[in-house]
Amino acid sequence: MENISYDSDTLTIQGLEMSESSTYPVFFTLLFVYIALLITNIGVVVIIIAERSLHEPMYLLFCNLSVNDILGNTILIPRVLLDIVSKERLISYGACVTQAFFSHTYGSASHTILIIMAIDRYVAICNPLRYSAIMTAKAVVTLSVSAWAVSVVLVGVLLSLTIRLSRCRSHINHAFCDNASLFKLSCEDVSINNIYGLFYTVVLFSSSMGIVAVTYIRIAVICWTKKNAELNSKAIQTCASHLVLYLIMLLMGYIIIIMHRFPEDQSLRKIIAILFHVVPAHLNPIIYGLQTKHLRLKILQIFGKKRIHS
Repeated sequence: MENISYDSDTLTIQGLEMSESSTYPVFFTLLFVYIALLITNIGVVVIIIAERSLHEPMYLLFCNLSVNDILGNTILIPRVLLDIVSKERLISYGACVTQAFFSHTYGSASHTILIIMAIDRYVAICNPLRYSAIMTAKAVVTLSVSAWAVSVVLVGVLLSLTIRLSRCRSHINHAFCDNASLFKLSCEDVSINNIYGLFYTVVLFSSSMGIVAVTYIRIAVICWTKKNAELNSKAIQTCASHLVLYLIMLLMGYIIIIMHRFPEDQSLRKIIAILFHVVPAHLNPIIYGLQTKHLRLKILQIFGKKRIHS
């Protein structure tokens, strides 16, 4: 693996290590999972865009989450599938950096998008009379662009610090390319990378947990003090799905951070890293679609029409 010239643009990826008998079962299982998450996420986006009754800030903001799931998994899963059945797991350095960029942007955007969705729920429940005046089309666009821009900037700086390093190795010891795998290709001092990586993680997790906690505490206080059955029902219907999505994403993120402390469990760490992408992407449209009343009714209405036609 290490006989490739260090000046070469070609890298090797270790990929998922498995027996020959399990190669194709794993391949087709992951392929099915990928196709299913594409169908569900694209379906939700198409329904929201096509149905004018769903052109509300809550659903339009949720489209960001589905788009993020589609992009994050499309840049990752097809390449992992190729490496499963390939004998020579080769990738160019540029393609590896691109994959790492989208992988980290996916994780960062999951936090920032759920932050703006929490803000939207806070305004809707705590200030309902001014909701339409605050959450205008311009506000939705601004919040969406801000969520993506913050993610891109944070990840851009992260990878800029990595690509400045010279390389003395050519083997990616992971299932796919990420920032840690890339800067481990260097024999230079990577203290700055580790410091910024810690800063990046702390800022992202603390800001998302802080904002989500504050908004939901305020929502809980409003519901408790007003004791309005209709308000409480609305809060449960619209907030439960968002909170479940956030907790799933947060749990998966913490598991990955913890697994970095156990480098000897490489196989498990690789599987969890892939699950971090596919599990939330699968559950997001299902949980949001089933828990959110208007979207659930629209989906049932569409499937009801199909049964009648058939």
